[in-house]
Amino acid sequence: MANTKTTNTHNQTNPNGNLITATNDEHLRGIFHQIRTSKSPAVINFGASWCRVCADILPSFNHLSSKFPKLSFVYADIDECPETTQHIRYTPTFHFYRDGERVDAMFGAGEERLHDRLWLHS
Repeated sequence: MANTKTTNTHNQTNPNGNLITATNDEHLRGIFHQIRTSKSPAVINFGASWCRVCADILPSFNHLSSKFPKLSFVYADIDECPETTQHIRYTPTFHFYRDGERVDAMFGAGEERLHDRLWLHS
C-alpha cells in the first residue's frame, strides 16, 4: 500500500527563513501576545487553503522571510484559526506590526508590492 500522507509546505518552518505557521486559534493568540510583548517588527499573512492567490504568494512570502531577518513572518489560515481571524474579509491580507501595534495592512498579492512593504517595515 502506498503512503498517502501529504505534506503541506505552509505548515513547516522555513529552515532558511523565519516563517511560523499558526496551527490553531490558541497558537495564533500566543503569537499575537509575543508580537505585543516583544515589540519586534512582524508581518502576518492571513490566507486560506482554498484561495488560489494565497497559494501563489505563499512561496514568495516564505522566500522573503529569509531576506528580511529583522521581521517575524507568520502565516495564519483563516479556516484553521476562525476565532482570531474573524475580522479578515479578504485573502490574502497582510498585517504589519511595529512596537506591538498594527501599523499597516496590505490586501491582495503581488510579490513586488509585498517586497516593498516588507522593506518599508523592516
